[in-house]
Formats: sequence, structure tokens, C-alpha cells
Amino acid sequence: MATNKFSVIAHRNHEICNPISKEKLRATMDRIPFSSGDKVLDIGAGKCGVLINLIERHNVVGTAIEIEEDFIKAARQSAGQRIDPGQLRILNNDAKKVIGELDEVFNAAICLGATHALGNYRLTLEKMSEVVKPGGYLLAGEGYWKKEPEAAYLEALGATKEELLTHHENIAVGEELGLIPMWAHVTSEDEWDAYEWLYSSSMEKYCLENSDDPDVAAMRDRIRKWRSTYLRWGRDTLGFGLYLFYKS
Repeated sequence: MATNKFSVIAHRNHEICNPISKEKLRATMDRIPFSSGDKVLDIGAGKCGVLINLIERHNVVGTAIEIEEDFIKAARQSAGQRIDPGQLRILNNDAKKVIGELDEVFNAAICLGATHALGNYRLTLEKMSEVVKPGGYLLAGEGYWKKEPEAAYLEALGATKEELLTHHENIAVGEELGLIPMWAHVTSEDEWDAYEWLYSSSMEKYCLENSDDPDVAAMRDRIRKWRSTYLRWGRDTLGFGLYLFYKS
């Protein structure tokens, strides 16, 4: 199976590839006092839905870093219908390579559910802080443990407990880096269910409609194991939070 093929298909019907509602994300974004012409960076931008929305609402100038070409194709199509040319720059590359080569500073930096692109959550906040000007904002979307994860759950995920922190610790990391916490939202069970069931049903429908795809059997097996893992453990154990910080 091609790299990222599974994720692209499973997210094909998601406008935002994270378990957070548009309303809650917008309420958090509204805490940032954007001005026309502000520069905004989005790391692991996916289909650029968040960035395009900010451009429409606040007339900002966006820079997106995204490695998945299928997501970029969707982003360019959406941008062409909604915003002026030149308001969005998309860098199709590995974030670890690009972040150190940026020749500008930003009024705000965003990374929603993609901190792995720069290594981990702490490293992401560090790198974002380096490219945000004083008086700017950082918005990170990151998972957290709602309770101690069972060993069987970690094994099913292929993860370790150390890969995530608690909600409180996610905020404390920003404080340790000299950032000021300004707001936080966490995903509700309804938001998790909406995200996970759309993720699951998108893949199931693809498998039903594309029986000639040689990867179908593997993808169907994978999505059913994923769904079972979510229902058995993930729904009660894994959280997702939005963390807004101010750089003084």
C-alpha cells in the first residue's frame, strides 16, 4: 500500500482532519486578534481548510506546510474557488526540512494534530515559537491521555505511554517554554464520535466501491481493527485538545 494512502482515503470526507468541531475551532481562533495582512503559518495543514477560512474571514496571508500531495490538490482546488491568488502559499515538503528555511516571521503559527511532523509536541512548540514574532500566537492541537492507557490499547495502537501527556501537562509544556496560555478547548465525546465514524465509514464505503483495488482486503482489515480499538479503549482514554499560547 502506498504511503499515506489509507489516511487520504479515510479523511476524504473530512473538511478538518481532526476530532474538533468547526464551531469550537472557530471560537478558539477568535481569541487571536488578527489584522488584515497578518502572516499565518500552518504546519501539517492537510487540505488547508483552517487556513483558507482564516484568509476569507480576516484577509491574512497564509503559508501552509503539507507533505501529502492529495491533500494539497484538494487545498488548491478549494483555494481557487474561495480566495485570491497569492494569499496562500503551499510548501509541499517535510516540515522538518522547511521550518528552518523560512525567511520570514509570522503573526501566528498553527499545528493541529500534526506535531509528529516536527518530532513531537514540545519540539513543535519550540519551532513555532522561533518563527512567531513577539506579540504573536501559537495554536497547537494535540492528543492527551484522559486516563492511564491500558497495555493492550497501547499495543493495538503501536504506541507508548510517553508519546502523549495529560491535558494539564500539555499546557505546562508551553509555560516551561516561556509561552503564556490564553485558551484551551478539549474534544467532546460527540466530536470524537463524529470524527471517528466519518473516518471509518469513508474507508468502508471506499472498500465497497473499489473491490478491484488490490489493497482493499488490507484496508478493510485495518479499519475494522481501528474501529474496534476506538470503541473498546480509545473513546474513554484518548483526548484531544486545542492549546492557544501568546508569545510575549
